[in-house]
Amino acid sequence: MRVIIPAEGMKPKGPCVGTIGFFDGVHRGHRHLIKQVREIAAANGMESMVITFDRHPREVLHSDFQPRLLSTFGEKKELLAQTGVDNCVVLPFDETMAALSARDFMSDVLCGQLRLKALITGYDNRFGHNRSEGFGEYVAYGREMGLDVRQGDVFVLNGVNVSSSVIRSFLQEGEVEMARRCLGYPYTLSGHVVSGEHVGCSIGFPTANLEPDDNRKLIPASGVYAVTVAFAGDAGLYRGMMNIGTRPTFDGTRQTIEIHIFGFSGDVYGMSMGVSFVKRLREERRFRDVDELVRQLNKDKEMTEEIFRDSGSKV
Repeated sequence: MRVIIPAEGMKPKGPCVGTIGFFDGVHRGHRHLIKQVREIAAANGMESMVITFDRHPREVLHSDFQPRLLSTFGEKKELLAQTGVDNCVVLPFDETMAALSARDFMSDVLCGQLRLKALITGYDNRFGHNRSEGFGEYVAYGREMGLDVRQGDVFVLNGVNVSSSVIRSFLQEGEVEMARRCLGYPYTLSGHVVSGEHVGCSIGFPTANLEPDDNRKLIPASGVYAVTVAFAGDAGLYRGMMNIGTRPTFDGTRQTIEIHIFGFSGDVYGMSMGVSFVKRLREERRFRDVDELVRQLNKDKEMTEEIFRDSGSKV
C-alpha cells in the first residue's frame, strides 16, 4: 500500500477508484466497502484508493470533543494495508477543509488533487461543510465533473449494520466478543508497563500495570477479562486475566489496567505490550476482605483457563 500525503506534494500515479472516511478500527464493514472499491478498480484497469484524515474531524469542529478511538493512527494504517488497497491518502483535516462544501471538496480535492474517477461511498457516509448534503447531491455533482458516484453495500452481522459507533457501544458494555466479531479481530490496547502499588504481588497475583500509548483510545467497560498478552520484541503470546477499574476493595479512586500473566516471571517495567480481549468474566466489585478477593481471583483464573481450553487456543 502506498501512503500518499498531498500536503507533502505526493500525488497518485494515475486515475483511481476510491472511498472516503475516517475508518476508525478498519472493521468488517470498512473492509467490505474497500473490497467493493478494489473490485471496481480492477474491472476498470485502475488503482484502488482509500481517503482518510490525520485526525478525527470532530476534534477540529468541536474543541471540547474527546474521541474514543478503536485504533490509533498507526494501527489504522497497518489495518488498511492488510486490505490490499493500492493507495491510502491522508488528508490534513483543518478549519479550511472543514469549510469546504461537498461540491468544492469533490471538485478541488477528489477530482483535482487525487484524480478520482469513481467514488464508492459508505451507506451512511456524509462529507462537506456541516455534512448538510447527502448521496443524491453527491451523484449530481459527480455527474457534472465526470466522477461516477456509487453507494457501497452495507455489511450486516446478526441484523446489525456494522459501524464504528456500534462497536464502541459493544466495548462500553463489555461485550468484547461481539466487538471482535464486528472488527474481525480482537480489540487490543497497546502501551507500556508502569510501576503500580505492588498489591498483586502481596496476594499471589502479580500484575503488569498498563499505561496506554494513546489516551484517546477507548477503554472497555470496567471488569475482569480473559486476555492474551504480547510483548514487543517477544514472539511469544501469553494468556492472562485483566482488571479494568478502581480496585474498590482497596478504596482506590483512579482507574487502572492490571494484567496477571499466567506462568510468566521477570521484570517487565517499561516494556511495550499489547493486550487483546477474549471474554469478559465479570464486573468489578468490592469484596469484604482480601481473603474473599483472593478466592474470587482463583475462580477467575480457573474460568479463564477453561475459556482457553474450550476455544482450542494454542496460546
